[in-house]
Amino acid sequence: MAADLGADNQAFDEKHDVLKSTQTVIHKALEKLGYPEEVYELLKEPIRMLTVKIPVRMDDGSVKIFTGYRAQHNDAVGPTKGGIRFHPNVSEKEVKALSIWMTLKCGIVNLPYGGGKGGIICDPREMSFRELEALSRGYVRAISQIVGPTKDIPAPDVFTNSQIMAWMMDEYSRIDEFNSPGFITGKPLVLGGSHGRETATAKGVTICIREAAKKRGINLEGARVVVQGFGNAGSFLSKFMHDAGAKVIGISDAYGALYDPNGLDIDYLLDRRDSFGTVTKLFDNTISNKELLELDCDILVPAAIENQITEENAHNIRAQIVVEAANGPTTLEATQILTDRGILLVPDVLASAGGVTVSYFEWVQNNQGYYWTEEEIDEKLEKVIVQSFENVYNTAETRRVDMRLAAYMVGVRKSAEASRFRGWI
Repeated sequence: MAADLGADNQAFDEKHDVLKSTQTVIHKALEKLGYPEEVYELLKEPIRMLTVKIPVRMDDGSVKIFTGYRAQHNDAVGPTKGGIRFHPNVSEKEVKALSIWMTLKCGIVNLPYGGGKGGIICDPREMSFRELEALSRGYVRAISQIVGPTKDIPAPDVFTNSQIMAWMMDEYSRIDEFNSPGFITGKPLVLGGSHGRETATAKGVTICIREAAKKRGINLEGARVVVQGFGNAGSFLSKFMHDAGAKVIGISDAYGALYDPNGLDIDYLLDRRDSFGTVTKLFDNTISNKELLELDCDILVPAAIENQITEENAHNIRAQIVVEAANGPTTLEATQILTDRGILLVPDVLASAGGVTVSYFEWVQNNQGYYWTEEEIDEKLEKVIVQSFENVYNTAETRRVDMRLAAYMVGVRKSAEASRFRGWI
């Protein structure tokens, strides 16, 4: 039985390979734009991929060796940019795919970056504060030769936060022998962080939900919203939707989901959740994640992990709009099914681009030594995301393609053009 389950999981992973599916859409986007095959050959994988081993002395006195990665997809436009995740399921393929998505996000919101991504195979939930600091500093030492304010700028991602960014910045500054706040974004405010960075991804998703709702004639006031995931993006998003007058009827975390057709008390749930965004363990009347995704609602927001909406459940989705706050929550087959059913799908590379946009604002502020107010950041973010949404939506309409392919077409063009002008292709 266990062997059968392992084989089933392997078959699922191969069928829903995030790198392969990303490459498939990149290829299609470049063909639609009229680029020759060599452009795809350049952009289908990162231009640079580093694997490192990080020794950490654990609290029990033993030394554990962790594996880390840093992918730099394409630096034709400028420095690469992307988060670092600490997670037991981090893999080389995933990091490669995520670096490509970062290139697309930066292209969609028109930033002077290529995509980068990093990750360490670990479970931070089982590590002490001291062990996490040692791991963070060890990772920076291992990748220090290929990163920096003008080379590759890391940021927080899954299970990393402003404290981890602070340790990494301090370690890089020691190596560089110069205070380098522009080396990393997502830092605490006192170390050169930006107002609005913590909520940026959720704010970007909120703006995309609002713009998508306008296109479908849905009034956000009273709209029924389901949010899968209650981490950084999911919890802030739930709060923003609640404050906008929408009814958040379902939320979930790694342990289950909560549902109330009259709307959940989001403020109460936010007060009760732990540091990893889990709250459902406090309740008895939970439902499964599968049931949550198939709830009757106006707007569904997958804000958890990859491959949540597949060809197996896409026919059962009962939302009018799906907005991807997570990376890769909908497979290509499911994207086609949802599009054929008339459901408006706002893809991850557009919807979750708020984080990298405010990261860019943070980097600019570090470089110029002048810092903006939260109101100024919100105003700039609003302008960028609205303009980007309109660009992708209009591309989808005029080219008669789905929003995902339209977003890839908009996102990949900048790196393709920069590579062409540099004479690389």
